[in-house]
Amino acid sequence: MSFYIIIRGPLGCGKSTIAKALSKRLNAKYFAIDKILEDHNLEEWKEGYISEESFSKANEIAAKKARRYLEKGLSAVFDGNFYYKNQIEDLIKRLDFPHYAFTLKAPLNVCIERDSKRKEPHGKDAAEAVYRKSAEFDYGIVINTSKSLNECIKEIINCLPKQ
Repeated sequence: MSFYIIIRGPLGCGKSTIAKALSKRLNAKYFAIDKILEDHNLEEWKEGYISEESFSKANEIAAKKARRYLEKGLSAVFDGNFYYKNQIEDLIKRLDFPHYAFTLKAPLNVCIERDSKRKEPHGKDAAEAVYRKSAEFDYGIVINTSKSLNECIKEIINCLPKQ
């Protein structure tokens, strides 16, 4: 049975680590929205954030690619901040398949610390700004990522249909 998963949350909360591990565990295709934005030069900024229009264009590209996998009975995992509810709803409209959404959460200081350990950190100001924006709403099931990677993956998998 094919389905897709949306993993959202602030910078440094563990989205990419969890989404990649989840993709491997489920044998699903991994889609990084930030990478699509970057690869297609879609990072148009408005009021200090990447615009909803940019995310809509990234969704169009991602959905087109994901549809190929989903139609073959495979699954997909989307990794992104998804700090606009409209962005999530746009992706869901583009992909008429079963889906699950998870909001990942960690304390701001944890997000800043994790970001600081990256090869190319975004910095404290960026972490704080994205944290504020992505924390404006929860979507789907909330997962506290202060625990281990395996515990987070297990919690997410327990919310999915048995395969």
